[in-house]
Amino acid sequence: MKNFIRIGIAVLAAGMIVSGCVSSGKYKKLETEKNQEISTLQQDKSALEQQKATLEKDNADMKQQISSLELQKAAAEQSAGALEQQKSAAEQHAGSLEQQKSAVEQQNARLIAASQQQQRQYQALVSRLSSEVEKGQLQVKQYQNMLTVELAEQVFFDSGRATLKAEGKKALKDVGEALKGLDDKIIRVVGHTDNKPIKKSLQAIFPSNWELSVARAATVVRFLQGVGVPPEGMIASGRAEYDPVAPNDTPEGRQKNRRIEIMLIDKSLLSEMSVISHD
Repeated sequence: MKNFIRIGIAVLAAGMIVSGCVSSGKYKKLETEKNQEISTLQQDKSALEQQKATLEKDNADMKQQISSLELQKAAAEQSAGALEQQKSAAEQHAGSLEQQKSAVEQQNARLIAASQQQQRQYQALVSRLSSEVEKGQLQVKQYQNMLTVELAEQVFFDSGRATLKAEGKKALKDVGEALKGLDDKIIRVVGHTDNKPIKKSLQAIFPSNWELSVARAATVVRFLQGVGVPPEGMIASGRAEYDPVAPNDTPEGRQKNRRIEIMLIDKSLLSEMSVISHD
């Protein structure tokens, strides 16, 4: 462009010189001024190009910042959504815990009520059997979930026999009367013996203490049924000499081991034990 301008000026100057309009000094001055204008224009152009480059760079930076902000916004929205889900899950969990707490409180209330009712039943039973306890015919022992009535063998059976004695029938009738109203209990009657073998004269009837202990338990169950205790709520079993409560090396210890246990067990507890055993 500079060359074209110079050529134009030279042609114009030449024409003017030829026509005699311009002197050589004026031509030089004109050429100098035009060169300065060209230089100024070039400087302005360079400055504009620099400004353009700067603006383009600024524009690119702004676009990059906008893109970064959009990414941050998307991440923030995603985080907010996750927090909202966590909040909703926490609220559901809190609601579930509240329901569980309410269920536990209700269960505790039922257990307390059942325990109080059971305690009243046991106290009433002990009260009704107090005279037999005082006579030494039986003992009543209370455990956490069970009450046991222990019948003294010498009061109820002759040695090696499974037939109830008259004195035992009277005491056992009182026991049966006390057990009639306990519909929520399973009555388990268990026979126990000492470790002395069955006499040879009786082995035809009872080959071992197993048969004797079971026969005595069955005799007690039949008698209780006869005085009105529901048979579907009773169980008869025998343990022979294998569940002693005292050493068998003294007469006193053997006498303690010869006994009949009448165990009162909650039906609900027996059901739970049955479920556990099947699992």
